[in-house]
Amino acid sequence: MSENNHYYNAKDLGKFGEIGRTNPALADKFFGYYNAVMAEGALTEREKALIALAVAHALKCPYCIDAYTTTSLQKGADEAQMNEAVHVAAAMAAGISLVHSVQMQNKIDELSF
Repeated sequence: MSENNHYYNAKDLGKFGEIGRTNPALADKFFGYYNAVMAEGALTEREKALIALAVAHALKCPYCIDAYTTTSLQKGADEAQMNEAVHVAAAMAAGISLVHSVQMQNKIDELSF
């Protein structure tokens, strides 16, 4: 399979700025919001990059994983911190799935004969 036929082409990440091709006003609003959110504030840019990396894994976005691996390193995070952030996301995802089992248990209790 050629690189151009792959669903996730690494070169496509560089085209992200083109999302405003048909609606530049909305793209400008998104990028303005995004840049404001990712700027230094109560959290450092490094902390925000680690959060973004964890969310990228939780939501399974290969483009974001590539981007925020790079950004995390550029902002001073090390591999251990990045790995721990990913494990936090994984633990949260597991807990979120498991807590819904209470709903199942409630239904079992309701339907018990």
